[in-house]
Amino acid sequence: MDGNALSLGKLFGIQFRLHYTWFIVFVLITVSLSVQYFPATYTGWSTVTYWITGIMTSLIFFASVVAHELAHSLVAKANDIPVHSITLFIFGGLARISKEAAKAGTELKIAIAGPACSLAIAGLFAIIWVLARDSVEVLAAMAWWLAIINGILAVFNLIPGFPLDGGRVFRALIWRFTGKYYRSTRIATLVGRGVGYLFILGGIVIMFLFGDWLNGLWLAFIGWFLESAASGSYRQAQWREGLTGFTAREVMTSDFQVIPSSMNLSDLVQSYIFSSGRHSFMVASEGKLSGILTLHDIKSIPQRNWLETMVKEVMTPVDRLKVAYPEQEALTTLEQMVESNINQLPVVKDGSIIGMVTRDNLLRFLRARIELGEHAG
Repeated sequence: MDGNALSLGKLFGIQFRLHYTWFIVFVLITVSLSVQYFPATYTGWSTVTYWITGIMTSLIFFASVVAHELAHSLVAKANDIPVHSITLFIFGGLARISKEAAKAGTELKIAIAGPACSLAIAGLFAIIWVLARDSVEVLAAMAWWLAIINGILAVFNLIPGFPLDGGRVFRALIWRFTGKYYRSTRIATLVGRGVGYLFILGGIVIMFLFGDWLNGLWLAFIGWFLESAASGSYRQAQWREGLTGFTAREVMTSDFQVIPSSMNLSDLVQSYIFSSGRHSFMVASEGKLSGILTLHDIKSIPQRNWLETMVKEVMTPVDRLKVAYPEQEALTTLEQMVESNINQLPVVKDGSIIGMVTRDNLLRFLRARIELGEHAG
């Protein structure tokens, strides 16, 4: 999603992004408010007033969505769980948290923070509506709609459909009572997929029995999204369970290519990349790790300059490189890769490279574990 998102800057150390699909729903909400809701509910305003009020209301609504996700993120950060970004997209907001909570209590606090924030915002706008309803009609109109929509947002997110907040609360409660993270996730996921299918069925009923194709299609679309998200979250839980108890040494591969830092890019491409098809190379000097070079680094240099450009000039040097250690937990290694948004991690012992952990290798390892049914249930 990051490749299709516009960066808005950072707040509390968290990167904020705007996905292109956000513009679709922003336009739909603004048009709906400016052309339908406000004119039907509040007569006598000018066309300009309807549109300005609609735009302002939409912007404040999405600010409320950001606050909802920020509440999750700040609680996560307070519990030493890294948060990379918050992205606004067609379904609202998405906080990118690099790893799961280690305890059920932490998961519960993170999950409940968003709906609690939305309810607080709904209450704030309800108070503004009470204060402004007899004096400033436009402000009262905005406040009333925002109070209702934030209340709906809180209630919707509390539906026990994983990975909605309510589904995460449901999982945290099962996890606390059973002590089984994987089993709790499996149960919450099944419920979440069931909720998704109910939404899809409800959308079909609305379309064909009531003839409301727009709302029916939208409801079915939300159901499809929930079912897909629940399935994806379950796969992540399987990965976590599959890696538990293993170290970086056990999941690394020794099949990696080491190149000298003095080689030029032209020779590298001709002698190594074309023959091996590899996308990354370890750079070493006298057996000691100097850095890492990826295909992306090479492509950043114009081809006409490859002959005079040395590997050491474009590699990521060792002092900026993320590394793993042999006895480090495999799950921690994967979280480290996700947190840094990298596809490979060198395994280093006493400054020397002994292996490489790659996402492809991890996926093959996990697939074998899951197919053999060796992970705990």
